[in-house]
Amino acid sequence: MVRFDVSTNKLCAKIVYYGPGLCGKTTNLRYIHDSLPDQVKGKMLSLATKNDRTLIFDFLPVDLSDIQGMKTCIQLYTVPGQVSYNETRKLVLKSADGVVFVADSQEAMLEANITSFRNLKENLKEQGLHLADIPHVLQFNKRDLPNLSSVEHLNATLNVKSAPYFESVATTGVGVQDTLKSIVKLVLLKITQKYDWKSSAPAGAGSERR
Repeated sequence: MVRFDVSTNKLCAKIVYYGPGLCGKTTNLRYIHDSLPDQVKGKMLSLATKNDRTLIFDFLPVDLSDIQGMKTCIQLYTVPGQVSYNETRKLVLKSADGVVFVADSQEAMLEANITSFRNLKENLKEQGLHLADIPHVLQFNKRDLPNLSSVEHLNATLNVKSAPYFESVATTGVGVQDTLKSIVKLVLLKITQKYDWKSSAPAGAGSERR
């Protein structure tokens, strides 16, 4: 859930990169972090597990307008892809304002993509949410490798809500920034529709604080 800090005139939104193990979530965040000017990005934190990790950092978008004069801070998270870390995935997903689902385009990974996408919906449901309730985009990663599922097949199999989708090669940055810009714009649009940010309250809720 978006967080307002009136004292610093800043709002922060949380975007989570979700997907199966080794699909490219970490590569996305590292590429984004490396591409940002030092003055607009925070330090990247890594919470390592035995076979996986969660990455976290925040940044101030430099190519998007402020919302009613408030600076916008975006916090990016990855979830561990391994099935054994579902409790960690639930914790990271909690209060997310937007989700990027990163799919591994290799044919051999199709079932893992389906399982992970199903897991995303189940974990959202535990929070009382449906996929349609939260801004999300899909990224079909590793398009430079052989033996790939077609974009049409991936889209038909995974993109149940006709969300924006992007082909990518995260190792070289292809599609990474387009994916990020799309989800950030969707999240900020949702915020402007839902909240009266001048009072830090949902639109129509008077001066009630959140």
